[in-house]
Amino acid sequence: MNPGPASPSPRIDATVVRRLLRHEAEVHAIPGRALRDLGDAILLHDPTEPEPFWNRIEAIQWPTDASGFDRRLAEVGVLFASIGRQPHFWTLPPYDEPRDLIARLFANGFEDVGDGLVLATSDVEPARAALRRSPLSADVSMERFRGIIGAEASRAADAIVSVLMAAFTVDPERYPGVVAETLASLADPRFMHYLVRREGTPLAVARRATFDGISYLSSIGAVDAARGLGFGRLVTASAMVDGFAEGNEWVHLGVYADNIPARRLYESLGLAMAGEPGPDMILIG
Repeated sequence: MNPGPASPSPRIDATVVRRLLRHEAEVHAIPGRALRDLGDAILLHDPTEPEPFWNRIEAIQWPTDASGFDRRLAEVGVLFASIGRQPHFWTLPPYDEPRDLIARLFANGFEDVGDGLVLATSDVEPARAALRRSPLSADVSMERFRGIIGAEASRAADAIVSVLMAAFTVDPERYPGVVAETLASLADPRFMHYLVRREGTPLAVARRATFDGISYLSSIGAVDAARGLGFGRLVTASAMVDGFAEGNEWVHLGVYADNIPARRLYESLGLAMAGEPGPDMILIG
C-alpha cells in the first residue's frame, strides 16, 4: 500500500519556542534548582551556585509601554536582589516582548556577555542518515546509562566527568559539583547519558533529558584527542534518534552563536535556529 506523502514537520513558532524554553529551564532545575513561573517570564535560580548561567530570567513577555516596562524591570531587579544574584536575562529575538527588549536592557545598564541560540528539529531523518554513514569501528563502543545508582553510577560518572572536564576546560574547583549533577541525572529515568570509548578510553559524551514530548540535549563534548573524528556527531545523532524513537515531537539544544564548529555539526543533523541569536544580558556592578 502507498503510505502517501509524509506529514509536514511542525513549524517553529512563538508557541513552540516558549514550550522549548520552559522545557530547557525545567531540565536545568531538576538537580535541586528552583524554577519559578512569573506569569510573564520564567526564573531559574540556583540557591548554592552564583554562576549566572544557573540564575536567569527568560521567555519574557513584558509590557511595551515605557512605564509598564520600567515597573516590571524594577520589580525583577528587587527579585534578583532578594535571592542575592545579578540580574541576568536570556533573550531570544524575535519572540521576546517588547520586541526592542535588548535595546531597553542596554539603556538600563545591562551588558552583552555572549549570544546564544536555540536549535530545534522535529525531523529525525538527518540524524538517522548520519548514523548509517558512521558505523562504529571494532575498537569503538558507545554506552548508554539511565536510572543507575551506587557503584555502577559512580563508575559511569567518573568516565563521563573526565570527558566533560577536558572538553569544556572546567575549573577544577567545580569538579565536585559536576560529579554531583552527573550522579543525580544518572539516577533520574528522564535522563540518558551517552559515552563513547575507544579501546576503553572515554572520548565523547552527550546527555538527553526527555519528558513532556520533548528531548533536550546537553553536555555534548569530546576530548581534544578525539575531535574531528566524528564522535561528537555519533553521540548527538544517537541521542536524537533515541529521543524520536521514544515518541518525542521535538529535539532541541542550546549553543553559543560564535561556536561555529558545533553549529555546523548540529545543523548538519537537521537542527535549525528557533529564533535569532540573542545576547545574554547581565547587569554589571
